[in-house]
Amino acid sequence: MIRILLFLVVVFGLGLGFAWLADRPGEMVVTFNGYQYQVSLMVAAVAVVAVVAAVMILWWLVKSVWNSPYTISRYFRVRRRDRGYQALSTGMIAAGAGDGALARKKTREAAKLISADQEPLIHLLEAQASLLEGDHKAAREKFESMLDDPEMRLLGLRGLYLEAERLGDRNAARHYAGRAAAAAPQLAWAAESTLEDLTGQGDWDGALKLVESQKSTRQIERDAASRRRAVLLTAKAQALMESDPNAARAAAVEANRLRPDFAPAAVAAAKALFRQNDVRKGSKVLETAWQTEPHPEIAELYTHARPGDAVLDRLNRARKLQSMKKNHAESSMAVARAAFDAQDFATARAEAEAAIRMDRRESAYLLLADIEEAETGDQGKVRQLLAKAVRAPRDPAWVADGVVSERWEPVSPVTGKLDAFEWRAPVERLGQLIDSHDEVEAVPAISAPRDSADVIDRVLPDGVTAGKEGEPLDHQVAPPVADGPGDAATAEPADAPARLPDDPGVDPDDEGEKSSRRFRLF
Repeated sequence: MIRILLFLVVVFGLGLGFAWLADRPGEMVVTFNGYQYQVSLMVAAVAVVAVVAAVMILWWLVKSVWNSPYTISRYFRVRRRDRGYQALSTGMIAAGAGDGALARKKTREAAKLISADQEPLIHLLEAQASLLEGDHKAAREKFESMLDDPEMRLLGLRGLYLEAERLGDRNAARHYAGRAAAAAPQLAWAAESTLEDLTGQGDWDGALKLVESQKSTRQIERDAASRRRAVLLTAKAQALMESDPNAARAAAVEANRLRPDFAPAAVAAAKALFRQNDVRKGSKVLETAWQTEPHPEIAELYTHARPGDAVLDRLNRARKLQSMKKNHAESSMAVARAAFDAQDFATARAEAEAAIRMDRRESAYLLLADIEEAETGDQGKVRQLLAKAVRAPRDPAWVADGVVSERWEPVSPVTGKLDAFEWRAPVERLGQLIDSHDEVEAVPAISAPRDSADVIDRVLPDGVTAGKEGEPLDHQVAPPVADGPGDAATAEPADAPARLPDDPGVDPDDEGEKSSRRFRLF
């Protein structure tokens, strides 16, 4: 369109020029070699324009003939290149679809038509074809050859990293990821693998620098970067708590500032402050975290902030926590434990029962059993509460990749992933309920409490012993209950142990299965 406009402008200009000359008649005289040539000005102008046009046409013809060999060779070269790129495109699509035979065929075709030095993608297609054919050695050699080419170096490192991951060589994989992260910090896969390597080695400062570079290159969002920094600073504070208290305090306080709702950071900051006798500031940190999300570690550390406090003082501090977060199971449990230590059994019992009403859990029944044994010594009631504890849902714990830990850790012990532990109830095991008609259905199995080495001995009836660690317990099947007085002789064997006089038996509300069924633990 622009060329057409320019052509019209030129034609219009020539027309104006000739019209201007036609309106102004004149003559042009040329004397050459004794001869005098006289023509009109219009004729002279037309002759000049015609000569210029003829010279331009002649020059174009001479130039076209002179460059014709190069033009012809360039045509065939472009055609060959287009065919090569078409083969390369088809090969990449075949490799993505998993067609190894077609990918190898197109690789050879593209290599003939295009030079590998001009198009590095041929190396990638060849490596992908080798992987599809199962020739991992050839693929690794191809990836290693890419390391010499600056343009292909990151691609080669990526391929070697994936091959090392496939072989399970974590050291080699992290080595390649580290080289890639040093060359290009914006690569997410390299940064994540390097971060796992640094955290696995305990290099918290290096991990913090890497997270900062991830934030600057916008690999991760601002909130995610703050979360990771808080986790790393908390881990650093825990590592330096004994060797460098000042550095541990600085790291823990910064972690708590970044994430005030992160319980491990609050606990680490409070411990560091308490060690330097800054009880007021440490208590303030715990109170802020408690108001966000109550946690048993926060309650334990808060009530024992001053080692010299009496049991009643600790009870008052627990009640202060309860006033900050009312109608919460953790608040009631904190008061119940402090009241039990203070021998205030009535308060401890009331708070533990309140915690059960809000969130039924194992530790509350165990605490009630301890209260019952300390206050009344009623072994029957204690056994009933322990049985409820065995059947109750487990308490929340730090869980990561199926591993349950009593304390928080910055990385997963299974995968090495950062910030993998979550505070939640562990997944319950499934047991097998078998009825008299051999019908099998899955039901929640009885899982023993974590600190119940002596609980099992107290729950099991006489004559039943607990097996070794990891082995199931063989429960005896309860004898059938007699329907009437006449069946009393057959309802219970003669050698059955007599029930203790203070044993209240099973609570009817908690009886969920018939006596003809039994549990099998595994």
